[in-house]
Amino acid sequence: MKFWKLLIPLSVLVSFSVHAQTSWSYKKDKIVTDFAAQVNPNAPLPEYPRPQLVRNDNWKNLNGLWEYAIIPKSAKEPAKYDGKILVPFAVESALSGVGKTVGKDSILWYKNNITIPLTLKNKEVLLHFGAVDWQTEVYVNGKLAGKHEGGFDPFSFNITTLLKKGNVQEIKVKVWDPTDEGPQPRGKQVKKPEGIWYTPVTGIWQTVWIEGVAKTHIQHTKQTPDIDAKTISVSANITLAQAADLIRIEVLNGNKVISQNQVKAGEVAVVPVENSKLWSPDSPFLYDLRISIIRQGKIIDEVKSYFAMRKISTGVDANGIKRMFLNNKFLFQYGPLDQGFWPDGLYTPPTEAAMKFDIDELKKMGFNMIRKHIKVESARYYNYCDKIGMLLWQDMPSGDLGNGWEPNPGIIGRGTEQKRTTESEGYYRKEWTAIMDALHNYPCIVVWTPFNEAWGQFKTEEITEWTMKKDPSRLVNSASGGNFFNTGHFTDLHHYPQPAMPRPDLFGKNTILVLGEFGGLGLPVNGHTWQNKNNWGYQSFKTADEMLSKYKTFMEKMVELIPLGLSAAVYTQTTDVEGEINGYMTYDRKVIKMPSAELFKLHKKLYNTALVK
Repeated sequence: MKFWKLLIPLSVLVSFSVHAQTSWSYKKDKIVTDFAAQVNPNAPLPEYPRPQLVRNDNWKNLNGLWEYAIIPKSAKEPAKYDGKILVPFAVESALSGVGKTVGKDSILWYKNNITIPLTLKNKEVLLHFGAVDWQTEVYVNGKLAGKHEGGFDPFSFNITTLLKKGNVQEIKVKVWDPTDEGPQPRGKQVKKPEGIWYTPVTGIWQTVWIEGVAKTHIQHTKQTPDIDAKTISVSANITLAQAADLIRIEVLNGNKVISQNQVKAGEVAVVPVENSKLWSPDSPFLYDLRISIIRQGKIIDEVKSYFAMRKISTGVDANGIKRMFLNNKFLFQYGPLDQGFWPDGLYTPPTEAAMKFDIDELKKMGFNMIRKHIKVESARYYNYCDKIGMLLWQDMPSGDLGNGWEPNPGIIGRGTEQKRTTESEGYYRKEWTAIMDALHNYPCIVVWTPFNEAWGQFKTEEITEWTMKKDPSRLVNSASGGNFFNTGHFTDLHHYPQPAMPRPDLFGKNTILVLGEFGGLGLPVNGHTWQNKNNWGYQSFKTADEMLSKYKTFMEKMVELIPLGLSAAVYTQTTDVEGEINGYMTYDRKVIKMPSAELFKLHKKLYNTALVK
């Protein structure tokens, strides 16, 4: 069998003249995707960055070439800058144009002079960051705008009072990131990448932008559907609301308003959605929302959003085994472990098309779910999963490792919980709260996973119960792959390489049974590996035919396990990542190792409703 080469249309080719004008080029010492050639250094990732809270006018994307400097942590500020960096690509990445490691003993500085558009005149100006890893200080015209700690959640500062007369405004960003030498959540980043641990990501890695708003404006919303009651509940956090302000919520199907409600600012609006069109992987229907602040009969701020009528819950099959239900029916969920790494952009996909490509290919392979592993994506990623109908299990990025791991359920005396410092525990709680808040409105997300394989796992019952209470509209996978406690909705076994499951007679009456990781079949493809040696998979093959043959036996086994009580499974993984060569695709996304159409036929059998009664 031949490998399946990917033909990627280059719709936004960057000419050498543009590269010459900007003095930017990406580092070419490692493999890259074809999408790298589509990056426009004058406007990288130009799309509107916040699809769940849209104000189309009065915003400006600040991505592009900034100045950067890496200086000792003991130094106050750079005497001069080292050169140009392409924001929003992390400094270690090829697409940043820098490709340097920072580390705990150094500070990364950014500087950029921006102009404020005339459309923002007489408005409050907000400076937004999609994500910066990790500890950030922002200065505008030499004055502190604010500080933020957290590598995976969006944040913003009102910089109106810091702006000076004239067109040009100076922005400086100071970042410190100790990677795996600090107590903060950092996912799979390590200072010495090897095995399942990858290259660090330091600094800005999501879109930077400014926005003009009214003094009283909608900061964020919370939207929770109830398909049984046929309603959507919406609350809005308002900056500088007045006592008599009203919030109007309108539900739209296309351009038609089908329902609305109006409440006082600060109250929850419950809006009926009769004859609801339910969202599912096969039918990802989205309703539009229009949310307005009304003061004395006038609209003073208005945003657009969207939602889906969908429900994730537990149910019981004919044998009394607990199952995972979507919209009150059992649906087997199957998808890959997805690390969200790119050979050229690390945490950041080169382009919007690159981001969509991964999700589209997984859909073509017949998956209905992705486990987003130890990383958080941009808002546009979740928005696209909403649109295309891809279920998501969202992990909390890990950190502060070191405790004992027991991967098997039903065993005590081996697994231990991490004794975190007050500082470390505080970082975890703060960021997990911020991540859940930022992602609440995306209907694609159906499962929260606080811990994976005991990595930094602590106070499991307390953290799990808190997560369940904070968002009762989703399921909580307390500890994917152990250590197991009597809490949460799942018993989640990791088993490599062949499929297996927790015994339904022991665990199936009280928890949903899932295979949270398995597979990992490895196949290095010459010319498409990150490194020339030390590549590995959980079981390696020399040919694609051999790997496909083994994979088929896995799918046959899965069909046997589903009637016994298996509700979901996660295969490792979407792509090769650095030294791991166990992806469906190579790390550079140029080769699909097994034909998508063949995979689709294999996976379709897993969704046969006759398997579970």
